[in-house]
Amino acid sequence: MRKQTTTDTVPLASHVSARDGYELWLGYRPVQPAEHLVAYRELLREIAVPGDSPTLAAVRAELQRGLTGLLDRPVDVGRGRLRHAGLLAGTRQTSSQIAAFDWDEQIAAQGPEGCLIRSVVGDVSPVDGEPAIVIAAQSELGVLYGCFHFLRLLQTHQPLAGLAVAERPRIQLRLLDHWDNLDGSIERGYAGKSLWKWEELPGTLDPRYRDYARACASIGINGAVLNNVSADPRILRADYLEKVAALADVLRPYGIKVYLSVNFVSPLQPSGASDRLRGEGGIGSLNTADPLDPDVGRWWSEKANEIYRHIPDFGGFLVKASSEGMPGPPDYGRTHAEGANMLARALAPHGGIVMWRAFVYDADTDADRAKRAYKEFMPLDGQFDDNVFVQVKNGPVDFQPREPIHPLFGAMPRTPLMMEFQITQEYLGQAIHLVYLAPLWKEVLNFDTFAQGEGSTVTRVIDGSLHGYPMTGIAGVANVGFDRNWCGHHFAQANWYAFGRLAWDHDLSSEVIAEEWIRATLTNDDGAVATIRDMMMGSWEACVNYMTPLGLHHIMREGHHYGPALEYDAGREDWNPQYYHRADATGLGFDRSSSGSNAVAQYYPPVRDLFDNADWNSPRATCPEKYLLWFHHVPWDDEMRSGRTLWDELAWRYYHGVEYVSRMLESWVALKPHIDPQRYEEVLRKLSTQEAHAIEWPRVCLAYFQDFSRRPIPVDIPRGVIHEAEAAMVEPPDAIT
Repeated sequence: MRKQTTTDTVPLASHVSARDGYELWLGYRPVQPAEHLVAYRELLREIAVPGDSPTLAAVRAELQRGLTGLLDRPVDVGRGRLRHAGLLAGTRQTSSQIAAFDWDEQIAAQGPEGCLIRSVVGDVSPVDGEPAIVIAAQSELGVLYGCFHFLRLLQTHQPLAGLAVAERPRIQLRLLDHWDNLDGSIERGYAGKSLWKWEELPGTLDPRYRDYARACASIGINGAVLNNVSADPRILRADYLEKVAALADVLRPYGIKVYLSVNFVSPLQPSGASDRLRGEGGIGSLNTADPLDPDVGRWWSEKANEIYRHIPDFGGFLVKASSEGMPGPPDYGRTHAEGANMLARALAPHGGIVMWRAFVYDADTDADRAKRAYKEFMPLDGQFDDNVFVQVKNGPVDFQPREPIHPLFGAMPRTPLMMEFQITQEYLGQAIHLVYLAPLWKEVLNFDTFAQGEGSTVTRVIDGSLHGYPMTGIAGVANVGFDRNWCGHHFAQANWYAFGRLAWDHDLSSEVIAEEWIRATLTNDDGAVATIRDMMMGSWEACVNYMTPLGLHHIMREGHHYGPALEYDAGREDWNPQYYHRADATGLGFDRSSSGSNAVAQYYPPVRDLFDNADWNSPRATCPEKYLLWFHHVPWDDEMRSGRTLWDELAWRYYHGVEYVSRMLESWVALKPHIDPQRYEEVLRKLSTQEAHAIEWPRVCLAYFQDFSRRPIPVDIPRGVIHEAEAAMVEPPDAIT
């Protein structure tokens, strides 16, 4: 491992001038109003963080940066003892003052990444009775997380008197998956090119790498998969491992381990067929990648040894196998478990893990794509080695605007399941639409699977408390790129933030997380915060309504997944939107009931029965309307709970979603006095484009469905200003043509 340099001696990145979004939620604007500022200044007269490690140096640098900005005056952070009223941060090993507290049991209860943050005064104060705040943890990483939590308290104007905070993560591994390619492109990336400048590494380290690490650590993310799941085997070559090691050195002081996506056939000889190689060949010298071939296992063991010589704390492998052209064990007549275990055994001596993705949909497995992953993986429960996760998307198809939960959650009690969310908005308007995703994730996390009776929520599956998993994890497909504001849309930053906060504590509410982000990022004006929070909280439901209401799904333009399309000529039947919406003269929706594909049978009762019953002419109907067309083919004239027919309800939902976007735009215009000019104008342009594009969805979809329903669009739907906007549009917006 190359020699570490302490953060104290590294100048802070010089990306702090304009309010252009670069600073994310770490802008540390001066505290207002004045009474808060005066109180904080009085209490925080001195800051002490003893110790000389790279992580404690990062703590000092962040406290100096944060408190200098928040208190609007220069702040020095010392390495010695605290002598006056102020802040002391460290461990028992780094601070004799902290060691003097009788807190051993409480600190231990927070685990290796947790911390205590306490106000002390009087006899227990380390500074002769003067008030002090102490951040204490088992590990230096816990001190770092405590430092960021403390700065968040100041950013959100929390009182510091009587602090008694105990913080610890609920899930062990909290990862960002970067679908970044070695050529700098990003699959499903909407914020410019990749952060990782592979052509400059290892010699040149962009300052953004450290700022990325700071941002991730501030919300508790502790791992990053650096490359695309559709992996190029070259990432395992010696020259690229040097590059990966350089990134690992930058991220390490912030508690972030690096992981790599690997191509299953990497041991094969290079084919020379393409630059990206993907499935055509590898970087080895073998003529097989059969996981049961001893030479293949030996190749991976030697490669693991090489990786750990470069990166002693390397996290492990993420694998996309037998999916979308990527090769896998079934190509050699082997199971997913046999393939995953072969890799796991190569990593096990070093403490590494394998994250094996369950995103498979072989058409030979079942006629219904939504059933295929369950049918392939559920029978393998208990066959995976102890250091293997099966990584499962939140829904059974593919990150749709709304899906029911994936039926694998709860169905594999002997195999740790890692949740995979998508932060990048592949199907949710990409970096053009303002869509706050925390409510989506909370809907999934709070869903009760009934796997072991009532209370068997998805959160209890992935945090290990339901099945006693020995390791726990959650991953989010990253939405960051090299755009100046990191995410392509200022509000998309909130999704990066929300993912980290929920990965740390899944009991946090969407509203609380939104307010934290707003106050740290945009404004602390109470009225403006309330307006922005309301915009965000309804934005996902609005997007679902104007794109795919009532359980519709997989309706989008081919290739780039943006904009509405109801039919196109695809090579696979299960990729064509018609396969999913099943519109005909009688009705709409995919019949997955017990009388259809019987996908409902993959859920535990009573969830199975809940989804199965959609007899709308009976009070016994139980299928939630939000999943109705996912599970049922419904006649156009069936009456919904609103009293409207399916056709009228469909139209109402579409235009209700558009109307919400129009209201967001109006709300944002009213916020102009409270938002800095650059971000105000950039968000205004995005919202204006979003409104125009949202209008296109009901225009296209209802016109198409009307060919089948033969019913007029109702006149009482909440279209508001939409009539005028539509009248002004002669051609579809450029961005979606």
